[in-house]
Amino acid sequence: MQRSSDITGCQIHAADGAIGTIEDLLFDDRQHVLRWVVVDTGTWLPGRQVLLPPSAFKTADKSAREYHTDLSRDQIKEAPGVETDKPVSHQLEADIFRYYSLSPYWYGAVGAPLPIGLNAAAPPVDVDETAPPKDRMEGDPNLRSVNEVTGYYVEATDGSIGHVEDFMVDEDAWAIRYFLVDTKNWWPGKMVLVSPDWLFDTSWTDQKVFVDVTRDKVKEAPEFKTSTTIDRDYEEQIYAHYGFHPYWSGWA
Repeated sequence: MQRSSDITGCQIHAADGAIGTIEDLLFDDRQHVLRWVVVDTGTWLPGRQVLLPPSAFKTADKSAREYHTDLSRDQIKEAPGVETDKPVSHQLEADIFRYYSLSPYWYGAVGAPLPIGLNAAAPPVDVDETAPPKDRMEGDPNLRSVNEVTGYYVEATDGSIGHVEDFMVDEDAWAIRYFLVDTKNWWPGKMVLVSPDWLFDTSWTDQKVFVDVTRDKVKEAPEFKTSTTIDRDYEEQIYAHYGFHPYWSGWA
């Protein structure tokens, strides 16, 4: 797994050259799956940002902090753009998938969008054309920014336990598996992992997320350190400690 802070700032390389750096990650707050990578095109296309679905990435060079796509610079240059001060509408999402001839994520189950080939005909996109234009162009209320949610307070069932320090991203599924919670304002010197599946509420206005665990459970939870490897043994310890079914078990 990768920390989201290790993904942002990475270079993006098209088939014929660099296009910019990853500025942000947008995720679905219902399934906690990454839907879009926000790319700042820097000096190549000054003042512009583009959205790329995770399915557009083919390889990654972690040591060089680079992600690679088979898309060309011309393709990306002519793609529908995103305005930095406006939310992403469902219509814009549909337009981008249609432009790249990629299958939209809402055609599959949970996970990243399924590529159908850059030159293949994309299936029709489910956008309600009978809805008023204003409704089709408004921002998707379920798309959230990793940069925005970093720093949100985390509340257990009996009080605050800290804040969201980072996100742990499973790049095979492009899913957020854990929030990295820094408890230093409550229990100094400890960081823990909390699954977003354990959230029972979120207050976007108050910038708080509420998890269905107690403070004592968090206090005694397996600690996360910078040297920690998140392998299946470590994950099993976490889920056994909190008493939840693991995401790989198939149980809700």
